[in-house]
Amino acid sequence: MASVAPDLLALLACPACGAPLRAHPAALGCDHCGRSFEVRDGIPRLRRELAPRVDEIGEFYSGAPFPGYPPRDSYATLRARGARSEFARLLDEAIAPDAKVLDVGCGTGQLSLFLATGDRLVVGADLTGASLELAAEAARRFGVARVRYVETDLRAPGLRRGAFDVVTCSGVLHHTPDPAASFRAIAPLARPGGLIVVAVYNAYARLPHRVRRAVARVTGYRWFPLDPVLRDRSAEPARRTAWLRDQYRHPQEHRHTLAEVQRWFDASGIAYLRTYPSTITGEPPLERGGLFTPAVDDWSLENVLHQLSWAFTLGREGGLFVVIGRAPPRTDEADRRGIGPCDNRSHMG
Repeated sequence: MASVAPDLLALLACPACGAPLRAHPAALGCDHCGRSFEVRDGIPRLRRELAPRVDEIGEFYSGAPFPGYPPRDSYATLRARGARSEFARLLDEAIAPDAKVLDVGCGTGQLSLFLATGDRLVVGADLTGASLELAAEAARRFGVARVRYVETDLRAPGLRRGAFDVVTCSGVLHHTPDPAASFRAIAPLARPGGLIVVAVYNAYARLPHRVRRAVARVTGYRWFPLDPVLRDRSAEPARRTAWLRDQYRHPQEHRHTLAEVQRWFDASGIAYLRTYPSTITGEPPLERGGLFTPAVDDWSLENVLHQLSWAFTLGREGGLFVVIGRAPPRTDEADRRGIGPCDNRSHMG
């Protein structure tokens, strides 16, 4: 039989037709459309034939999986590193201890490993098999039992619709050919009333990096002025190379405003909750669990002014900002049609 954990198999779907998958000898099969999918190193390889621009991105990360692991890393140091990020800490505190979490575009798996505590089941999904193999090897090395990995394209995800309490997608959508269409593909993976957490490059906060990248190009990629991440990784050649490729050589990049991401949410019926960092002037620091609470206000002028200020804060490390929303609740019509997961418990309150 294909070596896929039963708890993961229950969350998978055919990327071609969306039907459930069944474990067959040495593969996963779809009884509906007849397709079969390889399982290698315990990782289901649920990819259809890719468009050339999408395949180019997968090949790009195969050359230097991002972000990679420091030498002599351990789960304790990974947890400590994650806890130094206020956002990662707030996300960890806001997710229920028994939630099903999907980390879309997980790369080499740092966030999925960080979140795999308690009774959570965390599934990391990525287009690049080489990155997932590093992630799975790290999970084995660290002894993290409640994390699973799937190779799939987020435009045709091999995952069951409505199956996850929380869907995170950090630093990925802006590297796809059509970020809005990519968002429409992953939004239905959240259960009714579940949470969507999206991090993309901000159009204003990305400006300092665009200047650094222009200087790098002019100098033949020999000078990278005022890049704090490269400075911090000077003793870690593999991770430094991965950052250079991701930030300075990526073949596909888009930048977005909050208003644009809010339009994505509206088109998919996702209720906007808040951003991180906040766009509310004078809002007190978020308390434990506060990341999934609605912001007290949403004034477009205030939003723009805060985004402009992010050029001097978020701009130091690339300009990534986070937008959080809630999927629509189950409707009577959805119940009759059998849409969504069987278990509709509210893990998030």
